[in-house]
Amino acid sequence: MSTVETQIQVQLPDGNKKTLDAGATAADLAKSIAEGLFRKSVGALVNGEIKDLYTPLNDGDTVQLLTPDNPESLELLRHSTAHVMAEAVQSLFPSAKIAIGPSIQDGFYYDFEIPDHSITPQDLEAIEKRMLEIAKENQRIVRYNIPDVDKQIDEFQKQGEKFKAELLLEHRDHDPTLYLMQDKDGNTVWNDLCRGPHLPGTKDIKAFKLLKVSGSYWRADESRERLQRIYATAWWSKKDLEDYLKRLEEAEKRDHRKLSKQLDLFSVHEEVGPGLIFWHPNLATVRDTIEDYWRQEHRRRGYSFVYTPHIANEQLYKISGHLENYGENMYSPMDIDGEDYRCKPMNCPGHIMIYKSKLRSYRDLPVRYAELGTVYRYERSGVLHGMLRVRGFTQDDSHIFCTPEQLEGEINDVLDLIDSLMTTFGYKYKAYLSTRPEKSLGTDEEWEMATNGLENAMKARGLDYEVDEGGGVFYAPKIDIKLFDAIGREWQGPTIQVDLNLPKRFDVTYIGEDGNRHQAVMVHRAVLGSMERFCGGLIEHYAGRFPTWLAPMQVAVLPISDRHQERAKELSEALRKQDIRVHLDDRPETIQYKIRDAQMEQTPYMLVIGDKELEDNVVAVRHRQGGMVGTMKFEEFLEKIKTEIQNREA
Repeated sequence: MSTVETQIQVQLPDGNKKTLDAGATAADLAKSIAEGLFRKSVGALVNGEIKDLYTPLNDGDTVQLLTPDNPESLELLRHSTAHVMAEAVQSLFPSAKIAIGPSIQDGFYYDFEIPDHSITPQDLEAIEKRMLEIAKENQRIVRYNIPDVDKQIDEFQKQGEKFKAELLLEHRDHDPTLYLMQDKDGNTVWNDLCRGPHLPGTKDIKAFKLLKVSGSYWRADESRERLQRIYATAWWSKKDLEDYLKRLEEAEKRDHRKLSKQLDLFSVHEEVGPGLIFWHPNLATVRDTIEDYWRQEHRRRGYSFVYTPHIANEQLYKISGHLENYGENMYSPMDIDGEDYRCKPMNCPGHIMIYKSKLRSYRDLPVRYAELGTVYRYERSGVLHGMLRVRGFTQDDSHIFCTPEQLEGEINDVLDLIDSLMTTFGYKYKAYLSTRPEKSLGTDEEWEMATNGLENAMKARGLDYEVDEGGGVFYAPKIDIKLFDAIGREWQGPTIQVDLNLPKRFDVTYIGEDGNRHQAVMVHRAVLGSMERFCGGLIEHYAGRFPTWLAPMQVAVLPISDRHQERAKELSEALRKQDIRVHLDDRPETIQYKIRDAQMEQTPYMLVIGDKELEDNVVAVRHRQGGMVGTMKFEEFLEKIKTEIQNREA
């Protein structure tokens, strides 16, 4: 005779266990602890996964109740606010059909198809007003398991909700659910196909803002329906919302595309094509300075510089697997003498060719190749974004060929290089260890060796890191570094991969001490990433005010009148001979006008030359931010700026 369990036991974050009736929900757990906790709870982490507050619990579950104090609760808030927004849109525009509405970093979006209407800023105000009304109604948000998928698909189709019907057909075997918005009488007033999770109701949805509208395509397929995407943000408090909007305002001021126009940094031309960057002299100077620094640091660490062709026979990419696994991001072949050639999407096959050009001994290893190599990858036009998402870019690519015994030391050296460069540019950063994904190549032993090499190197340095389970690429575990800029935004940063795939495909070997061939370990690493993205990020990080060592023009010499021109010219020449980038502004303009222009151009230092400066044989030094620094001997200023440049001071 079988018995039905009448109680379950769950574990709390502090290790304590709680006994509940079978079928109890996270809400019941909260009530059993304290009524106040129940009133504050908005959801739960069940075995590490965010769930609705009224999710039934199972025996042995680990449960953490979520309140607005937990960062994870923002996903519940934003996902639920997205549904409120979609309900508001459909109440104001009955012909609107809904697509998808996920939460994203700092907010959410929702896609709509609205025949014969383009959403305006005035519409956004009306939608916000309706959202507030819905929130005040305290509609319940109820999860509903779909009992008859075919019937529900038919209902969606009758309603004209073709996107819902398509999604439900695709996920029919995944226990699909609807989320119902219900009024105080329990009547369903709106629903969407969704896997959740959500808040219990709308009463806590108070601090939100609709930000902008953009175009999108269903399934990101340009051949499918064109949609309108509303971006928005939501926070638990009005203060958090206001703080975020201020950060957005600051980010808008730092937009590298806007600053480029002010500072004459780069351009993109329709005649050439989107996603292809033209570096103007000012930004080219910044890039050149960074590259000089990059080369200096790599020479110190035993790298050899190489150059590889921009095109190659596509047979190379068949061997590497890029054609099979990355073909949609590669450009169409070019017929050269009856053979198909491709623009290179990666530098690694070229570096392997150089390594394999002669027999290597264990005594030759490690071999470290570095290249500022330009690659070409197809990106959809809709995702191109200034210098941050482009189609042709230069990577600071390096590949290290070493023995298994050398791996940990090589990774540590790369981490040391990363720390040195990122600290110089003023970035804080966080490390992630991305481990073996479900679908992968290689043996358990190989993955263990590679992952241990990465992890042990971080542990040896005392580097804090998080584990991203299954986040590695199919051929390698990796370390990902996320950078945090001056206003706290996260940027894609350096990466280190231990490759288990290409050395096999290309038979990358060395002769060991035993006289036999052994497979070399190959480390891929990029510190700056692409020069385009890195420099675009730096523009925003510095808000266009490059530190003196990087500034396109480091000093502006400003004579007050014609009689001061000769001395100004002498000083300019003296600075130029010391490799200091200098501009002599000898225009017949007022000194105030010249100072203002130099400040607008973000020149770090201005040397003003007038009668008093001539008489006392000094220079009046101004700084772009601090104003007047004071008067000093030219030699004193020269020593000061040379030290600042040499030390790469921020």
